[in-house]
Amino acid sequence: MPCADAGQVGEAIEAGVKNFKLPESVLVVIHTPQREVLLLERADHPGFWQSVTGSRDDWNEPLLETARREVFEETGIRCAEGFLNWRLCNRYEIYPAWRHRYAPGITHNTEHVFSLCVAPGTVVRISPDEHTAWQWLPALAAADLCFSPSNAEAVLLLPQFAA
Repeated sequence: MPCADAGQVGEAIEAGVKNFKLPESVLVVIHTPQREVLLLERADHPGFWQSVTGSRDDWNEPLLETARREVFEETGIRCAEGFLNWRLCNRYEIYPAWRHRYAPGITHNTEHVFSLCVAPGTVVRISPDEHTAWQWLPALAAADLCFSPSNAEAVLLLPQFAA
C-alpha cells in the first residue's frame, strides 16, 4: 500500500512513552546485482530468517537515515548511497512475543520498504546481539526462508524495484 506521511502515528503518542519502540520501521532488502539476497537469522528466535529491519529512533529521524543506521548496525555495511525507497508500506499486527517493546495499546506497526544493491562479496559483520548467522540466497529461496510474510513479499517484488 502507498505510505502515509511519516510520523503521523507519532503525533498521537504521548511524550511519556519514549522508552518504547516506535511503531514505525524500515525493511531493507539487501541484494547483489544478480539478485542474491542477504538474510539474517534472529538471535532471539533461531530459525527466523529476515532482511534488515528496525524502528526509527525518534519521530524526527528520516526513514532513509533509519534504513542506513539499521543496515550498518545489523550488517556492518556502511553506504551513503544506493538505497531505493520503494514507497511501499506494510501495516501489520505486531507479534505478541514482541508487543512488550511498544507502548501499552500499540498493536500494529507500519513498515517502509527499501532495498540496497551491494557488490558481490560485500563483507557482512552481523551484530551478535541481534543475529546468529547470515547467508546470501537466490531471491526465490530467500523468500521461502523469510519468517515474515511482508519480508517474503518484498523479496518477491525485488525484480519490480531493483534494476
